[in-house]
Amino acid sequence: MNAGISIENLSKTYGSVQALKGINLDINSGELFGLIGPDGAGKTTLFRLLATLLLPDIGSARLCDIDIVEGYKQIRNLLGYMPGKFSLYQDLSVIENLEFFATVFDTRIEDNMDMIHDIWVQIEPFKDRLAGNLSGGMKQKLALCCALIHQPKVLLLDEPTTGVDAVSRSEFWQMLKSLKSKGITIVVATPYMDEANLCERVALIKDGEILQVNTPQEIVDQFERKLYAIKSDDNYQCLLDLREFEFTNSVFLFGQTLHYTDVRKEFSLEEVNSYLKSKGHLHLEIEHVKPGIEDCFMALSTKADGYE
Repeated sequence: MNAGISIENLSKTYGSVQALKGINLDINSGELFGLIGPDGAGKTTLFRLLATLLLPDIGSARLCDIDIVEGYKQIRNLLGYMPGKFSLYQDLSVIENLEFFATVFDTRIEDNMDMIHDIWVQIEPFKDRLAGNLSGGMKQKLALCCALIHQPKVLLLDEPTTGVDAVSRSEFWQMLKSLKSKGITIVVATPYMDEANLCERVALIKDGEILQVNTPQEIVDQFERKLYAIKSDDNYQCLLDLREFEFTNSVFLFGQTLHYTDVRKEFSLEEVNSYLKSKGHLHLEIEHVKPGIEDCFMALSTKADGYE
C-alpha cells in the first residue's frame, strides 16, 4: 500500500484567522517527515485536517490514496494520531488504556505486540499505575503505544516531545527510527528546530504557509549569506545597536550570542567591530559560524514578511 500523503491547496479559517493558506505538500510513503514551526504556525490545524477531525474550507488531501473527506472512515483505520495534549484516560491504568484502544479498533494487544514491543517493555513495569500518575516521558510512550495498537500505515505526532526532558526526547526519536524500519509513514510536528536534523525531510511552516520543503542539509546549504556570531558584555543593547547599523541585514539573539548577517557580500569585520565600539561595546567576540536550521527559518521568515 502507498502510505504517502498528498496535500493540494489546503486552507482553513477560524473566523477572521486564516490558519492555513493554500498548503501544498507531498510526503513520501515510509518517510520520517518533520513539520517545523513555532506555536500558531498551523501545525495542529493541518494534523486535525489530515486526521479527519476537521473539514477543509478549500483544497484537498489524500492519505494512502484516500480522500480525507470522502474516505474518512477508511483513513481512521489506517491512521495513528497522537495529539499534542495528553488525551488518554487518566483515571484508567496503563494496561486499561491500551486494552480500550485495542477494542476501539477491534483488535487485541497480543495480535499487535510486534508493533509496540520495544516501547511496551519500557512501560510494562508500570502497567497497573493510573495514566494520570505517570511521568511526562512515560505518558508519551503510553500515548504512542495506543496510537500504534492497530498497526497504522501513517502516524501523525503533534509536538510529541514538548514538555519532556532531554533524555526522554532522545529516547523518543530512537523509537521513531525503529518504527520507520517497519514501513510506517511518520510525520512529526515540532517547534524544536534541532529536531529537524532527525528527519529525512522537513517543511518549515509559519503563519499557515510553507516556507520551504527539503532535507535539513539542503536547507542549510541554501543559506545565502555569511553568518557571524557576536558576543558582548550586553547582548541586548548590542542587538538594539546592530538594528540601527546601516549595513545590517539581520540580527537575532541565539542563546549567549547574536547571529548577524550583513547586506554586503564583501566587507571588513573591523567595520562592524568599530561601529559597536563606538556604541560603548568594548569587549567583543566576533566569529564566522555555520548556519543551522533555525538561522534558515529566521531568514526565510524575514523574506516572507517582505523585509529582505
